[in-house]
Amino acid sequence: MKIIHRYIFTETLKIFALSTMFLTVVMFLDKAMFMTDLILNRGMTIFEVGRMVLYISPIFLSITIPISVLVAAVVAFNQFSADNELVVMKSSGWSFLYLLRPVLLFSFLAYIATNIIIFYALPVGNQALKQMIFDIVKTRANIDIKPNVFNRDFDNMVLMVKEKKGPNSYNGVFIADSSYEGSTKIILSEQGFILTDPANLRIQLQLRNGSIHDLAKQGEDYQIMKFDRYDLTLDIPGTDQLKKKQILKPREMSVSELRKRIEHNEKINWQDDVEKVELSKRFSIPLTCILFGIIGAPLGITSRRSGKSGGFVFAILIILMYYVSLVVLQNFGRSGMINPYFSVWIPNIILLMFTIYVGYKTQKEMPFRTFNKINEYIAMLWEFLLKKFGHAPTHSETNNHSRNPD
Repeated sequence: MKIIHRYIFTETLKIFALSTMFLTVVMFLDKAMFMTDLILNRGMTIFEVGRMVLYISPIFLSITIPISVLVAAVVAFNQFSADNELVVMKSSGWSFLYLLRPVLLFSFLAYIATNIIIFYALPVGNQALKQMIFDIVKTRANIDIKPNVFNRDFDNMVLMVKEKKGPNSYNGVFIADSSYEGSTKIILSEQGFILTDPANLRIQLQLRNGSIHDLAKQGEDYQIMKFDRYDLTLDIPGTDQLKKKQILKPREMSVSELRKRIEHNEKINWQDDVEKVELSKRFSIPLTCILFGIIGAPLGITSRRSGKSGGFVFAILIILMYYVSLVVLQNFGRSGMINPYFSVWIPNIILLMFTIYVGYKTQKEMPFRTFNKINEYIAMLWEFLLKKFGHAPTHSETNNHSRNPD
């Protein structure tokens, strides 16, 4: 790298790091209450919550990295333009495309990082998160079941055993199950075993050689059913809510899991194409890193009149337009109105055309009349907000400051 390229790359990297950290923290605020509940009510340590944050991070980084690339490119070149550094660069004979090289390199590195996160870190994090949730559920189920003592630690169930043979094996099991509305079931069993089901995040009590006494409402009916084996799912208080909050959605599934779900849905003629849309997004979203990086530099230059705030506002507008169109079009893809695989690529195609347009005009140093008008409105709005909620310096204060720099 030449010195000027290293300088542009370093400035872009600084802004990118700050933007990524800020946006990721903002997205984590959505789970702040849930994590606080885990610490206060579930007995989780700070270290365990930190592990959960690490496992969830790839989900957020796949979104914040492309956004931060745009913010970094816009703000960096807006700063170069506002501080007249861009004028010095051009007077040295460096064209816009020459100055864009470090941004292209940075965007390509962000593209690679996003692909690694989506295709590798995301499934690994999801797998670890799923196992961690199961460990929490399993730990909650490791209740000290003492012989000849009624245990009420399970929802809608009273449990008592005569003898404890091992950590998960019991003799003489008595259960009063009131989970069915209008009736109470009394279950008697010679043996009982607590089994774990990691695949479905369940804890089951397997009963052997027993009978079920079903007493209907007001004692109208009474039924007895004998069994050789009976599997009963144990409902631990709070674990259903825990699993619902952290259950893996299609956007959090790995590529192989998405393909399996798509094959399964095609076999049963499932109408919703959410998995197809999500699979296509895995390839389209990383590409926005390169597009955002290329489009950010000319947008930062054209927004110089409104200063650094103008570049930031332009970045927000581009992000909003892209993700709003992405959400709308992916909904069309899910419903079958548009090809589900192609639907999420339409915003990228539009963004690519816009990128070529602004890049060409910036290289040829052609005026942006529309951008200039928008830029003026942004500057006027910013001055109005400063006067309304802050302090905007007057011309006399500016002149006095220039005469008396001390």
